[in-house]
Amino acid sequence: MLGSDSIPPGTARAITHVIYDMDGVLLDTEPFYTDASCTVCARYGVELPPALKARMIGRPAIDSARILVEALALPISPERFVAEREAILDALFPATEPLPGARELTAHLHAHGIPQAVASSSEQRLFALKTARHRDWFARFAHIVLGDDPEVHAGKPAPDLFLVAARRLGADPACCLVIEDAPAGVTAALAARMAVVAVPDAAMPPTLFADAHAVVATLADLELAAWGLPPLAPSA
Repeated sequence: MLGSDSIPPGTARAITHVIYDMDGVLLDTEPFYTDASCTVCARYGVELPPALKARMIGRPAIDSARILVEALALPISPERFVAEREAILDALFPATEPLPGARELTAHLHAHGIPQAVASSSEQRLFALKTARHRDWFARFAHIVLGDDPEVHAGKPAPDLFLVAARRLGADPACCLVIEDAPAGVTAALAARMAVVAVPDAAMPPTLFADAHAVVATLADLELAAWGLPPLAPSA
């Protein structure tokens, strides 16, 4: 683990760099994960409770699988669960679409010279499938750090992904803004001593994001000026 204590929510700072989680923030993949997980669970006669999904989201695939297999007492190993789920996901990910406002926000900050990075628990193989139709977009990020990166020794909620991204950006972690949709990602960002804005799924309890510096419904609701970033022009 690379990180240290988190900073208290509400701490003011000027932001110079932005780091995004990918699934559920930039790309609309979380419904695919939910559908695939539910399909595998149904094979063994169980349902996936929303509260369990909230514990799994944002973590490395094998860690999420361990949580699910143990909680639901599935008669398979976590590795088998991951394999069965990925067989479903492989067919879904090439159709992945951006979430509303994601391309506009990242293009706006890119145009204003704000360095940006992606820090995702996704592994390289699945990242390639998810971004197959969006390579021009993801090429604009200064760095992309994935869960199987050799410098990432622990997945979220450990801070490694974010700290590796900040180091490659040449950024002070205290001047980085993380945008996340998962409780584990919020914990990781705080452990990295970064500011964090949560963009959670509406079905997730708000209490899970109480430690985030801000919570917004969509990326379009992000108040860039509050972080010292150039605001988006109002829509016509």
